[in-house]
Amino acid sequence: MAHSHVLAGTGIRPSHPIIRKISPADLVDALRKGYADLAAMPSHAVFLCLIYPVVGLIVWRIAIGYDVLPLLFPLAAGFALIGPFAALGLYELSRRREQGLEPYWSHAFDVFRSPSFGAIAALGLLLVVIFFVWLAVAQAIYGSAFGDAPAASVPDFFRQVLTTPAGWTLILVGNGVGFLFAVLVLVISVVSFPLLLDRDVGAAVAVLTSIRAVLANPLTMALWGLIVAALLVLGSLPFLIGLTFVMPLLGHATWHLYRKVVEPDSNPRKWRPRPEAPPRYAADFPAVLFDWLRKGWR
Repeated sequence: MAHSHVLAGTGIRPSHPIIRKISPADLVDALRKGYADLAAMPSHAVFLCLIYPVVGLIVWRIAIGYDVLPLLFPLAAGFALIGPFAALGLYELSRRREQGLEPYWSHAFDVFRSPSFGAIAALGLLLVVIFFVWLAVAQAIYGSAFGDAPAASVPDFFRQVLTTPAGWTLILVGNGVGFLFAVLVLVISVVSFPLLLDRDVGAAVAVLTSIRAVLANPLTMALWGLIVAALLVLGSLPFLIGLTFVMPLLGHATWHLYRKVVEPDSNPRKWRPRPEAPPRYAADFPAVLFDWLRKGWR
């Protein structure tokens, strides 16, 4: 029964959300609203996405030290494959701001209280699997082009890739295969994670809704994919630092894109209200640190 709920959500016959037709103007408006969210919550967004450039720099150092330099670009490009899952906290902040609620950084973790968390985790695991499959495929493509011998140095690696026929083949085949992985992730996740956060529909219904959204708006969704790819490339320069701005922008904009593509639920679900913490006063310090001890003696 638990597996059935993760896949289908509540109810014997899961409801299928209604899909709207959208235009490029809707993409511009989603980006505009995403920027408005980012401007209203900059510290929250940067806090949540600071991990991207940090991880990127760590990956770069590991690549230099452990001879995995050929996987540096696939690892950086792979952020786009797990980005929809990593942006869950941003969707929640945009959802709260949309409802007129005060968003604090801690509200980003409210996704763990979602009734659909099992489905969210299952779909997130799928994206992680796709990410690692992409890395394995990228390594195989590099191996077929240059063999198992590691590059002697960073300049030597770039010389081989940019100035040899094997390198040009690597660029063409690698980017072509990477494009297919990106299309796959776009099709199954463009609205699925915001939908799971918004409704208790199950992973299967969320993925199917995302596929239906792409089929109903093929050209507009293709344009959205190009916008995402272009912004990620710009955000990767230099040293992925720009992702501290690009990732939260895309995360917030994706929530607003979901609102434009999927008809609102006529019976929105009610989230459990978070219990408000009692006020703390400076005069109580440091006694408040030992509340647990005092309560234990009652």
